[in-house]
Amino acid sequence: MAQPGTTRRPEITIPAHDRTVEQLHDEAFALRQTMLRMASDKGEGYIAQGMDIADLLAVVYFRELNFDPNDPEWADRDRFVLSTGHYSIALYAVLHRIGYISEEKLDEFGLNGADLALSTFDDQPGVEITGGSLGHGLGQAVGMALGYRLDRRASRIICELSDGELQEGSVWEAAMAAASHRLDNLIAVIDCNGIQADGPTVLDMEPIADKWRAFGWDTREIDGNDVAALVAAFDALRASDGRPKAIVLRTTPGKGIPTLESRERAHFVRVKADEWTSLRAELESNRG
Repeated sequence: MAQPGTTRRPEITIPAHDRTVEQLHDEAFALRQTMLRMASDKGEGYIAQGMDIADLLAVVYFRELNFDPNDPEWADRDRFVLSTGHYSIALYAVLHRIGYISEEKLDEFGLNGADLALSTFDDQPGVEITGGSLGHGLGQAVGMALGYRLDRRASRIICELSDGELQEGSVWEAAMAAASHRLDNLIAVIDCNGIQADGPTVLDMEPIADKWRAFGWDTREIDGNDVAALVAAFDALRASDGRPKAIVLRTTPGKGIPTLESRERAHFVRVKADEWTSLRAELESNRG
């Protein structure tokens, strides 16, 4: 809950945060284009996950977050925590769009010794935590949210995590802590794409939304690839009512590219050299 003496929430500083749903849809499409470019000469990677959270990142970065595009370390910034570090391609794409990553660095994604590794490192401006081992992002986000409260900063933390990651007990420990501390400056967005390393998620975690509600979180469940639904969900969760917030996203791995959407093993996609042209054509034809 807001604390006495909390400074007024600053105005969003990146241009055009009042974008329409159609403009946000265009941003998501641009992110998918960028991800294809980043992956096209690599032949493999976590492409399907990047495609499925493009809509989320468009809404988060171009509508929800307060940050300074000229100062990644601005003390009063809202923070986006990517718990699934292997989704790095999507985060790098949006950081490129806002000016934190250059064209030259973007083209080095995933190469040996490059700054932009296949899993995130927090030495890259705009990357809040080092990813890799799952189950730790929400705990760190809880610490950030509690720190903001103690410092009386009127800023928010948005933490992405995945359905496969919910099998980690540390996630639920963090969820309990957030509710106990009444961290209503924290929003968890759970990417439920139904996959993990070897195929479908191993454990049956359903009903996921009800579990978050039972842990004391104000929870919405939506189509995570519907930009209008994302906007409505974030708007509905703005109230400072003493509860942390959660949005359960039902997403499609490889969203926007039917060939990738239909692949049974989509966790770590392998693409033949002659397939990239057709994948780009599919994305263009399904811009909708």
